Amino acid sequence: MVASCSNAETGDSADTRSSAGDFSVETMGVFEEPWAIEFAPGTGVMFITEKAGVLKIMDTSTGEIGTVSGAPEVAYGGQGGLGDIAFLPSEADQELTGRTIYLSWAEMGDGETRGAALGRGTLSCDATDLCAIEGLEVIWRQSPKVTGRGHYSHRILVSPDEQYLFIASGDRQKQDPAQDKTNTLGTMVRLNLDGTPAEGNPFADESGVPDEIWSYGHRNILGMDWDAEGRLWEVEHGPAGGDELNLVERAANYGWPTRSNGDNYNGVDIPDHTEDDGFTKPAMHWTPVIAPGDMIIYSGDMFAPWKGNALIAGLKSEAVVRVAIDGSNGTASEEERLEVGGRLRSIEQGPDGAIWVAEDGDAGRLLKLTM
Repeated sequence: MVASCSNAETGDSADTRSSAGDFSVETMGVFEEPWAIEFAPGTGVMFITEKAGVLKIMDTSTGEIGTVSGAPEVAYGGQGGLGDIAFLPSEADQELTGRTIYLSWAEMGDGETRGAALGRGTLSCDATDLCAIEGLEVIWRQSPKVTGRGHYSHRILVSPDEQYLFIASGDRQKQDPAQDKTNTLGTMVRLNLDGTPAEGNPFADESGVPDEIWSYGHRNILGMDWDAEGRLWEVEHGPAGGDELNLVERAANYGWPTRSNGDNYNGVDIPDHTEDDGFTKPAMHWTPVIAPGDMIIYSGDMFAPWKGNALIAGLKSEAVVRVAIDGSNGTASEEERLEVGGRLRSIEQGPDGAIWVAEDGDAGRLLKLTM
């Protein structure tokens, strides 16, 4: 463990120590319930979603912050609201105006039902305080919409070859649908960039099965990223125990809610994974839980000893959890926990290799970690 610097105020910095050596943690801003942070590729411009439905833009070179107009109306409450952000790396050499932006959010359905949605629009930005999303349209919806306000997941990831979008679709706290492939709850979804189902998805030829499903048996995925070899990893919440880090494979079934290394909140046992249970096993799991908020696989040089490691923003653990992963055999091991703030919701790698972390909740600080 390293010392916490959670008492720092905006603009202040603190020094702390890790396996990579001494590093500094600086408060760069404060936001209301930040949920996702994402740099526009090739720039120092960061976009920040606030859960109640506000999209912010920050020029990290000057600290100037603006509000982006054109964000969607969201079903705010519980775990629902404005979600993730994604950009196309191939547009890194363009001006911000004209770039594609993807957003996810929770939206209302009929009655008291809700579900996740994915939208695509175009940025129009003359200045930090004059930025808008134009032509935002919904290109995918979680199905079916159900009651409740939890487990949307709705993290977005563009594939390394920029051919596909991967969308985390949570089980919406309904459990059993995650083992029923006639819906998209509790699944990883693979789409073309326009939101249509991608060719080659494993269950496309099965009658009654949505043809966008890539894997299933998931609970509540809140972080995912690619390793250097192009393998997809995700981290998801277990129930009372059993948070999981998984290597995501085509057509794999990860077992929820039939198998979990945690138990139901009411104390009812869920059978643990066993070698012969027929499900894909987690690379590692946590009990007590870390309650992951987000994850990156670090690829920069600033924290060179961590290259190739998963860095998980922990809510319950109130730490960045550093995990060494081995994609060749699908295993992983926790290396250390970096207590840099409070409940950590989102994590991002900056253009120079700095690590940026957003705290959860009201007045959540945006923190920058540098060597």
